[in-house]
Amino acid sequence: QTAGQCPGFTQVNLVIVTKDVAFDMLMFCQRNPKSCPLLEVLDPGSPISRTLAPGADVSTDFPRYRVFENGVKTDEVTDIKKFWRDDLVTFLLGCSFTFEDFLVSKGYGVRHIEEGKNVPMYQTNVPCRPAGKLSGPLVVSMRPFKEADIPKVIEITQHVPQVHGAPVHVGDPSAIGIVDVSRPDFGDAVTLKDGEVPVFWACGVTPQAVLQASKPAFAISHSP
Repeated sequence: QTAGQCPGFTQVNLVIVTKDVAFDMLMFCQRNPKSCPLLEVLDPGSPISRTLAPGADVSTDFPRYRVFENGVKTDEVTDIKKFWRDDLVTFLLGCSFTFEDFLVSKGYGVRHIEEGKNVPMYQTNVPCRPAGKLSGPLVVSMRPFKEADIPKVIEITQHVPQVHGAPVHVGDPSAIGIVDVSRPDFGDAVTLKDGEVPVFWACGVTPQAVLQASKPAFAISHSP
């Protein structure tokens, strides 16, 4: 995981689908910009970024990948050269790790960075807006803050909608279907101290939940 790394640069989430699903994925991103802030779509069959990170190869340059077949994760690898096909279309989505540097620079500590962990992420009961064959639940990331600090945290993050922007929920996790914040679906649990409130942002792992729910024949994502 890359939390706390690359300060000053935009981090991205990755989803790769076959060309026959690509238009649905494009619509899905447009209809769900909080969870899927679209930064670049690569040419069909090309693993090379042209605008966001010119020359970067998405088949080798992510730390780890997940491979899905019919909605089931079938492999987790450190490069996807052997899986690459001419009909694959890559979507690069903004990641909330980007705005954590802004929070830290303003004096608002980010717990999972402090604890040397990945951010905790949860599948909610909030449905995304469907698009064609694609549908599924919203996934959120969580960072705890003192109640008095939350308005400023919201103010800081709302200015960067390209990396998820302001939170989608503050407070009671059960209101969005999260039973136990100490048991995230992805990432690592973090300490929630007395007087702190969990704050939830839409997360770029949402497409992975959508792949599992919608079951396209083949897809690839980053590993959360």
